[in-house]
Amino acid sequence: MSYKEYLDVLKQNSHFREIKDFTHKDEKYIEINGKKLINLSSNNYLGFADNNAVTQEFLETTGAKYCFGSASARLLTGTLPVYKELELLLAKLFNKDSALIFNSGYHANVGINSSIAGKGDVIFSDKLNHASIIDGMRLSEGKFFRYPHNNMEALEKLLIRERKNFNNAIIVSESVFSMDGDIADLRKLVELKEKYNCILILDEAHAFGVFGQNGLGVSETLGIIDNVDLIVGTFGKAIGSMGAFAVGNKTLIDYLTNKARSFIFSTALPPINIAFTKWIIENKLPKTYEKRMNMIKLGKKITAQLTPLPNPLPQEAREAEINVVQQGYVRNTPQGAREGSHIIPIIIGSNKETVETCEILYQNGFFTLPIRPPTVPEGTSRLRLSLTTDITEQEIQNAISLAKQTK
Repeated sequence: MSYKEYLDVLKQNSHFREIKDFTHKDEKYIEINGKKLINLSSNNYLGFADNNAVTQEFLETTGAKYCFGSASARLLTGTLPVYKELELLLAKLFNKDSALIFNSGYHANVGINSSIAGKGDVIFSDKLNHASIIDGMRLSEGKFFRYPHNNMEALEKLLIRERKNFNNAIIVSESVFSMDGDIADLRKLVELKEKYNCILILDEAHAFGVFGQNGLGVSETLGIIDNVDLIVGTFGKAIGSMGAFAVGNKTLIDYLTNKARSFIFSTALPPINIAFTKWIIENKLPKTYEKRMNMIKLGKKITAQLTPLPNPLPQEAREAEINVVQQGYVRNTPQGAREGSHIIPIIIGSNKETVETCEILYQNGFFTLPIRPPTVPEGTSRLRLSLTTDITEQEIQNAISLAKQTK
């Protein structure tokens, strides 16, 4: 198939993607061709990105002394004191030995998962983990198994069958799943990693800056930070900046420093970006607790209002191993009712209907983007409604009502 034929097939199946041109972004709003819309597709959970007042305060108090380019990888000349200061701050916050900054969440997950498992090692990964985790595993020299989403019984059966056949064993999971908004059974993951002598890697990308007293993630909320070997987080979502990090014991962080190719061979982030991240974590994040808790509470309230689907699901849904909001409803997890978060997925089903639903929402003042395969399984194209601390309950209820009316 030629490149053009491939693109034509995408267009015929409502699968073609284009980069949107935005004329302005301001906290919870986005402007396209002069039309102001409530942005429900943003990861700007706390409103720090595109916040003129926050940016100006940073530049006036801190940012003026930092340059806009590092011009080198960290292991060459790409490290200034502020990089180490941020890593020491993160290590202290999480009560870990060390931290390592990556250029993005994708860089972090690809670098970690491609290097952590060598020949004779194995990774056990939740089937709905982010593409960056999957890509990293595929690049590794180890073997990997993907267990059904959030199914701890299936994971333990895999561990019983396979753990003895390998040297190092790693369990990797998101905490808040990026496309489903549900939360992993972290206590059970800790139990299994200890029972079967595994390393536990937890991707808190969508939870860092949102969950926990100090905004450290779901692991902080549950009091299990000390039980997780490697915690990954990003700065490009709630923090409103750019980059990512991993925190863990000195051995693991030193290993990644020497082995993770996405770290070793990448020019470091600009110093001003590192300084902004550190400034937000120190000066702004501690003041957001009440707003963050209200946002999570709203997300859980919306989820709880959705009626559970009857079980069993249709065969095609079972085969896709869906554990999400489907056509305005919630499927129960193997462990019980789905726990909501600030991410609310509404599965439409087909690509065409999902694109049409987004257009109707657009005409009514809401900006949403269709989430389609390969990001999600075939037949589960959806809206992914992301709450921010400025979005009201009435606004999100109105958006969901519009989505339901279009089906």
